[in-house]
Amino acid sequence: MSNDDTTRRRFLRTAGSATAAVALAGCSSDSDQPDQTEEQSDTTGDSSGNGAGNGGDAEGTFSVGVTMGQMDSGLDPQDHAETNTEIIVGQAYEGLMDRDKEGGIIESLATDWERVEPGVARFTLRDNVTFHSGDSLTAEDVAYSIRRIVFEDVDISSPQANDLGAVSEVEAGDGEVTVIFDGLNPIVFQLFATNGEIMQQSWIEENDSDFINRNTNGTGPFQLSNYDSGNQVTFETYEDYWGEKAEVDEVTLSASGESSTRVNRLLAEESDIVTNVPPQEVSRVEGSDVASINAVPSTRVIFLQMRYDVEPFSSQQFRQAMNYAVDVEGIIENVLNGFGSITGQPTLEAFTGYNPDVDPYPYDPDEAERLVEESGHAGVEITLQTPIGRYLKDVEIAQAAASQIDSLSNVSCELEQREFSSLVQDITTGNIEDKPHFNLLGWGNGEFDASQTIIPLLASNGALTVLENDEVDALMEEAQNESDLEKREAILREANQLLHDLAPWVFMHQQFSVYGVSNGIEWQPRNDEFIDVDTVSSK
Repeated sequence: MSNDDTTRRRFLRTAGSATAAVALAGCSSDSDQPDQTEEQSDTTGDSSGNGAGNGGDAEGTFSVGVTMGQMDSGLDPQDHAETNTEIIVGQAYEGLMDRDKEGGIIESLATDWERVEPGVARFTLRDNVTFHSGDSLTAEDVAYSIRRIVFEDVDISSPQANDLGAVSEVEAGDGEVTVIFDGLNPIVFQLFATNGEIMQQSWIEENDSDFINRNTNGTGPFQLSNYDSGNQVTFETYEDYWGEKAEVDEVTLSASGESSTRVNRLLAEESDIVTNVPPQEVSRVEGSDVASINAVPSTRVIFLQMRYDVEPFSSQQFRQAMNYAVDVEGIIENVLNGFGSITGQPTLEAFTGYNPDVDPYPYDPDEAERLVEESGHAGVEITLQTPIGRYLKDVEIAQAAASQIDSLSNVSCELEQREFSSLVQDITTGNIEDKPHFNLLGWGNGEFDASQTIIPLLASNGALTVLENDEVDALMEEAQNESDLEKREAILREANQLLHDLAPWVFMHQQFSVYGVSNGIEWQPRNDEFIDVDTVSSK
């Protein structure tokens, strides 16, 4: 049994317990009041009413509608770092490997893979795969796609540059591709099972960025039929797909930042799957005769990140003070109705590298005020930025946290609400000077390994980092070159203890994914939040 399998199964056992907690929390909800903040702040709601809804239409076409909190930031599958965009482009694009519903590694565009020697992996490509353009997939397309992700001088500077490990070269062979890494890359196949969507080299070279962000040319089960930027995306079945044909003929993905609108669309049978049903709406959905709730603990952590290079967040004491100032358990109980689990480190329980000896920061306003004084920043004014409707109850969570920080006698804190598409552009710019000083963010880790949160977000050369610390960097380099699994686990645990103490984030909680699903379809959600429409069937 691989380490990946062990970790995944541990996570699933934890997830099973948490699912019971979700069900209990949902049943205990006694409020059906609409969310006033979201009502007032929604600017992205889709009022077109174009969702498919209830798994079909009168002409016998099996159409499925999905309503999320946000739309995509463009259709280039290698030029984004957000789950909503991944859900959309992932209907059309595929990687070399994939994951099943339980998180296990399965074949995709590669049918076999092996570690040839330390730091070298080889993938055997599937035969008879075509892009939606009709052209055949080649080893050169695969090699170019990997290079485009990891090398800044190949077309774009991808925010996914860390997602495949430290690649030094990619070689295209006869029906196979060899990837050479700087160092061991101990989790290479876990990385490729979650990341690295493949594109056609000639299609990229013949078109500019604007075209690539408004069109698709993948190998997946669905091909693009209509793209209305910011409103909705429609895909239809790709008839020449190499794999089993999806039962769904057409899927339309749209968005509304207002949770009550998403629920209303579900109950009006205008949508079949809606994301992030808020706790106070659970009983309304369960009480209907057209839909039900399907909830799973996700692989996503929610946190308030603080830039190490700007005052007052350059002070470790101040960052720790912010952790003591926020009552995370109270927020989970009162804002999320139990739909979450408190965290105290970047890594979730049951992931490789989770440190069981690290406790979350307790709520202690007196200690927070003492540390603020010690930091030399008493009297400071700060602003917390939050996305609107991207994560479950994100605005309300940020309001509560900002209010608790503002209640300290020596700190003033205001809240700024931003559209996620705007906020994420600043976060993924690649230039730390462009990032917000203090913002709420969520991060999904589909590899079940601590490195895949720490390296991109908290290592000095991470694509989305807000921290520079030599000790963290050294530990992560050591972990990425350690082949002994027990030694590697110990290194990652040390890194998590160090990051708890450095406090680059206000550590918040593990998010639960709460979906509303039409009674007209069969669909089981995944822990990694990807909505695999090709697995939907009609009842």
